[in-house]
Amino acid sequence: MKKTSKLLGIFLIFMLFSIYPLLAQEKENPMYLTVTTMHWNMDQEDFSMKDWKAVEKEFLDKVTSKNEYILATNYGLHHMTADNTELVYVQLYKSWSDIEKAGEKNSELIKAAWPDKTKREAYFKKRSAYYADKHSDEIYVTMSGAKQRAEVSNDPVLFYVRKSHFAFSEEGTDKEFNELRDGFLKEVIHKNQYIKGYYPYAHAWGSDRRDYVEVFVVNSLADLEKALEEMGNLNKARFKNKADQKTWDKKVAKYFTGYHGDYVYKSVPELAKSSSVPKK
Repeated sequence: MKKTSKLLGIFLIFMLFSIYPLLAQEKENPMYLTVTTMHWNMDQEDFSMKDWKAVEKEFLDKVTSKNEYILATNYGLHHMTADNTELVYVQLYKSWSDIEKAGEKNSELIKAAWPDKTKREAYFKKRSAYYADKHSDEIYVTMSGAKQRAEVSNDPVLFYVRKSHFAFSEEGTDKEFNELRDGFLKEVIHKNQYIKGYYPYAHAWGSDRRDYVEVFVVNSLADLEKALEEMGNLNKARFKNKADQKTWDKKVAKYFTGYHGDYVYKSVPELAKSSSVPKK
C-alpha cells in the first residue's frame, strides 16, 4: 500500500504538465509533431521484421532523408501497450505549413526514386502489405522545457509516453503555472540521470483538444522504474517540509482532470531520421 501511494504521488507530479497548453508552448519557433498510429497486418504470411525494416529503409533513404521539410522521424514498436498490433510513426516539422510542403516534396521524390510506374506500384504494394487498413493521425505542438538527448545511440531505446488531459481551470494563472512548471522541470526532470530525453507536446489537431503528451526516453524498463523513483526523491528534496509539498500539490491539482494513459514503445534506430533536428 505504501508503494502504491508513492506511485500515485509520482503520477500527481507528472500531471503538473497538464496545464494550459498555450502557456507552455515554445515562445519562439514552436515545431509540430505528426503521430500516425498504425497496426500490423496480422493476416500477412511469413512476416519478417528484417524484411519490413529493409522495405522501410528503402523509403527512408530514397524519400524521407532527402525531404528537407521533415526534420526528424522515428518508429515506435509496441513494447507495453494495450494493443500488440500497434506501432507509431512520428515526424517532426519546423512549422505547420511545412507539413503540407513535406507531402508535396514526398510526391516528387517518390516519382524520382521509382520513375517506372510498374515498379513504383509494386514497391508500395509490398510496403502497404505490412499494415492493416486501420490507422489514426494526430498533430501536436512542441512545448518548452524539453531535455535533449546528449547523444543518439545506434541501440534501441524505450519511449515512455504519458498522455494526460488538461482541465482548463479558470482558477489558474500564467504566473502560477510558470512558477510550478519551471521549478519542477529544472530540479526534477533535467536532473534525473535516468531520463535521457524528455519531450512535451500539446494538442494542435486531432480527436481531443485536452490531450497532452510527454515522451520520456530511457534505456530500459529497469531504468524507467529508477527514473520514477528518482523523480519522487528529487521532487521531495525541493521542499523544506511536508507542509510546503502539500501546498504545492494542491496548487498543481487544479490544473488537470486526473486522467492519464501510459504507453511504452521500442525505437527502431535504423529507421530514424535525426541529423537535421535543429539545436535549441
